[in-house]
Amino acid sequence: MKKTAGADANLSSPPAPLAPLRNRTFRSIWLATQVSSLGWLMQTVAISWLMATISTSDLMVALVPASSTLPAFLLSVFVGAIADNFNHRRVMFAGRCIMVIASAMLTAAVALGFVDPWMILGFSFLIACGGALNDPAWQASVGDIVERRDVPAAVTLLSVGFNTVRTVGPALGGIVVASFGLLTALAVTTLTYLVPLGTIWRCKWKVRSSPLPREPMRTAIYDGVRFTAMSSEIKAAIARGTLFGLASIAILALLPLVVRDQLGGGPVAFGALMAGFGTGAVIAGISNGMLRRILSQERLMTLACVACAACSLSLALTSSIAVAAIALALGGAGWVTAWSGVGVSVQLASPRWVVGRTISIYYALIDGGIAAGSWVWGTVAQNHSLTWALGGSSGALLLVAAAGVLFPLRERHESEPDPLEQFNAPAVALNLKPRSGPIVVKVDYLIPEKNVEFFLELMRERRHVHTRVGARHWTLQRNLQKPMQWTETFRTPTWTDYLRLNHRLTEADKELDKRVLQLHAGELPPQITLCIGRPTTPTRKPEQSAAYFLHR
Repeated sequence: MKKTAGADANLSSPPAPLAPLRNRTFRSIWLATQVSSLGWLMQTVAISWLMATISTSDLMVALVPASSTLPAFLLSVFVGAIADNFNHRRVMFAGRCIMVIASAMLTAAVALGFVDPWMILGFSFLIACGGALNDPAWQASVGDIVERRDVPAAVTLLSVGFNTVRTVGPALGGIVVASFGLLTALAVTTLTYLVPLGTIWRCKWKVRSSPLPREPMRTAIYDGVRFTAMSSEIKAAIARGTLFGLASIAILALLPLVVRDQLGGGPVAFGALMAGFGTGAVIAGISNGMLRRILSQERLMTLACVACAACSLSLALTSSIAVAAIALALGGAGWVTAWSGVGVSVQLASPRWVVGRTISIYYALIDGGIAAGSWVWGTVAQNHSLTWALGGSSGALLLVAAAGVLFPLRERHESEPDPLEQFNAPAVALNLKPRSGPIVVKVDYLIPEKNVEFFLELMRERRHVHTRVGARHWTLQRNLQKPMQWTETFRTPTWTDYLRLNHRLTEADKELDKRVLQLHAGELPPQITLCIGRPTTPTRKPEQSAAYFLHR
């Protein structure tokens, strides 16, 4: 799929919110996902209400959302590395298979009369494991399926699509549970999980393949964590998302208790209130493109936090179902605005080679925040009161809005972070194998004294760039006998890792190289030397214990 730099220029003026739906593959999987989400929401209503009726513990009720978010937290980096290393379509298919099998087992267990609270949480956890495997691969596929300029709209559609079914899913779930029973709701859910399974089987899309071998799992995990830790944009998005999830989940986690204890309603009322939440989410999603044109992402995040804080406080104080529905519509609008904003920030800041891992780490920490929030607010409700829990959530959300001072969400308008993947490997005199190493790279510069400060500034940036894409033990030395000579040194574990590092450099990284080169005072370009480490034991083959010098 062809992508151009002009697409980035259009990021500041988002396209129509439904533009990604013109892509048949995206549209097919997106629609199938909505069917699956509809079933999942029906299942959530059934499980939440079942837990509220068979358990007297408020904490057990609040742990239902936690059981569906913990797998993403526990498996995040591992499934992200799988998504980046293996075919996205096959990973999505495997995840969906797990969801179908676990849902069928839960349905069978209920049919046989097993309604133990911990068993219910266990099956909910297993279903979420399938989702944890599917979601990073699906999110990573968005950038492969649609044009880059459509990514913000596509990410918003993912959030809006899920929240759209909130307008009918919970209400339908409540009606099905009240009219036909829990078993019917769970059986229908299992059938809906089969829809995306068939769609993924039929749909195929082109994924840009790397000419290099697949990364070992340990290296892939290490590279993903390192890249995420070195990206200020991704770290800010993850920090705000985690805090927002911890503070805002009280609205959904405690809603069954609000309906049961404060509003005196049943499953139909619970479903109707969830529909109100979904209605607000849909309205905000449709308006997201327009809002992004007139407001910064940080301002939108602040407004989202304030809206959810108002929702939580209203639920704490009202005894009217109508007022609660209006408050939840406001909360739903804030919910989708916040999640689409941080999701877009992570997507646009991640190059394709690592996007599965950055997204999975993002999901891990925000889902960890949601799981922790479910436990915290459930404990507060059990030990104190619902009013205290919802009021505390409201105050925490205002603090999350204020956290923008420390972790602001930034707009990305610069060139896309995808690598150029244009690198001709240097000819070597030794018969190196892909796993030969470690490879040590040395670059010698001649820098006049008047350019030293600017050179050091550029080299600090260069260190960040190279370390982010795989360089290790990066250092810069100055020759004491020839002060004009500076030597940049770094290493990679293997020869393949050295090639992979160069394939990951972007156009912006190449521009940095040109700026450094302009400060070089030699008649010839900077001298580059490649070496391979020499072990101290005689167990390695000769070509792995020699040193090779390449001057260029």
